[in-house]
Amino acid sequence: MRATRLAVLFAAVVALPILAPMAAAEPPPRPVFAGGEAQPVFDPADVVRESLWVRAPVDSDRDGAADEVHVEIVRPRATEQGLRVPVVYQASPYFAGGNAITNHDVDVELYVPGKPRPQITWRYEDYLLARGFAVVYAESLGSGASTGCPTTGGENETIGARSVVDWLNGRATARDASGASVVADWTTGKTAMMGVSYNGTLPNAVASTGVEGLETIVPIAAISDWYDYYRENGAVVAPGGYQGEDADVLAEYVYTRADTEICRPVIEELARRQDRVTGDDNDFWVERSYLDDAGKVRASVLAVHGLSDWNVTLSQVSTWYEALARHGVERKIWLHQAGHTDPYVVRQEAWLRTLNRWFSHYLYGIDNGVTDEPKATVQREDMSWTEEVDWPAPGARDATVHLRPGGPARGGLDVHGPWHGGPVVERLTDDAGKTVEQLVDMATSPNRLAYASGPAREPVRLSGTPSVDLRVTFDRPAANVTGVLVDRAPDGGSRVITRGWADPQNRKDRARTDPIRPGTPYRVSFDLQPQDYVLAPGHRLEFVLLSSDHDFTLRPAPGAGIAIDLRKTSVTVPVVGGEAALRAAF
Repeated sequence: MRATRLAVLFAAVVALPILAPMAAAEPPPRPVFAGGEAQPVFDPADVVRESLWVRAPVDSDRDGAADEVHVEIVRPRATEQGLRVPVVYQASPYFAGGNAITNHDVDVELYVPGKPRPQITWRYEDYLLARGFAVVYAESLGSGASTGCPTTGGENETIGARSVVDWLNGRATARDASGASVVADWTTGKTAMMGVSYNGTLPNAVASTGVEGLETIVPIAAISDWYDYYRENGAVVAPGGYQGEDADVLAEYVYTRADTEICRPVIEELARRQDRVTGDDNDFWVERSYLDDAGKVRASVLAVHGLSDWNVTLSQVSTWYEALARHGVERKIWLHQAGHTDPYVVRQEAWLRTLNRWFSHYLYGIDNGVTDEPKATVQREDMSWTEEVDWPAPGARDATVHLRPGGPARGGLDVHGPWHGGPVVERLTDDAGKTVEQLVDMATSPNRLAYASGPAREPVRLSGTPSVDLRVTFDRPAANVTGVLVDRAPDGGSRVITRGWADPQNRKDRARTDPIRPGTPYRVSFDLQPQDYVLAPGHRLEFVLLSSDHDFTLRPAPGAGIAIDLRKTSVTVPVVGGEAALRAAF
């Protein structure tokens, strides 16, 4: 019996090579490019997911140990078979949600630990994975499963986000949950950073360090100077829709790590150093500006911003883009008509093609001509799109307009020079309880001064940064000053084109308070927010001056008086065609 079984088994073993020959291993898919774009040849569901912690060379929670950045990796499974791919990396303090917070009171004189963690994902994840890019997520210091402390744009947050780029390029260490060392042997090291809002600000921050391996960034609705997010020309202001928020409030919101006490001293220090009393620039804010380090940027920049974004205002991308241009950084800009949002929801197909070509070139080295294309893509008011050499529009030059009497109702705005009649002083009284939109549409008001041009005979395009130059007197030692440009339609309807704010105590320097003496005239000059806007034929350009802006500035009790000398007050607007075009239109 036993001999029979052995004979049968031997026969079966001998027959195996004939019945089931060994199949050759199928090679992993490789990236494919057509028309300069990566093609979807990978299955975005067939991936490797990893969770790890990257060591950052900073101890922001002051516990005696280096901070660790929690990172989640999603990469094509083909990387397990020797394929090496570049990375699109998003750093964020928001992956773990946020805490219930209370904003600062502005009506004044001058994720819960323990909840199940959802898997981090992104609307771009499948698109990128299918085309041969790995996706990396990192929780900013003090948030989620990272250690360290949130500091709202502080240097430690930049170092933490940068450490992931260093790890992807073999210059930093990482561990998994068991403590075992993890290396990024599946990547080429070529990395892009991309995100919206805070998640777009961190790419600006990391790029400003000049870190090697960061080949390109895509900052969307991103901050380049945190002072100009929470302050403006010495005035304490708020991002649109978040009155009373400040650096300490945002840090409190994103402070979602398990230890809810270790960072209390750090956040209390933020509250002290941000200075909501004077609004002056200081070392706290200097640390949170990336503009001075634009010369260190090695990465190319595809910047995106909404022309109607009053959360992160247009100055953030305008000053950053200008600084990059001065240093010869390869760059492109997309400007759309929407607000604080991702272009994916504005123009999905064209945006994805642009993004694909951009990443294919800078991460895979595909010569697809993307660097030879026009630098600016701008959406117009009728929702059409234009491609232009650069931005602001070539040919835009400053043109100055002057005020004519009648501001409590509606005075004039003239392109032909200052008022040559007798002295004219016009006055307003602050009332922070009224919004800009309410004041603009009042036929007459003691709380604002308004000046309007005649109807335009032809389109007038503003492209760049307007400014105001006031000769102004105050009846109190403190007041806000707000300037607004308005489009007045033939039917009387209005639209705010742009606005800006200033503290006259900072008339000489945003970093220094110089007291105001009531009754003394002062020159107060400041920029409004940049804009790209076409005033249609038949529409009037208006300038409106008020004191406090209900939706943005601090809101003192009503009553502060402001008077302006019309002969010595003017508004300068960046017009395509300059003074000649403006005079021809009006």
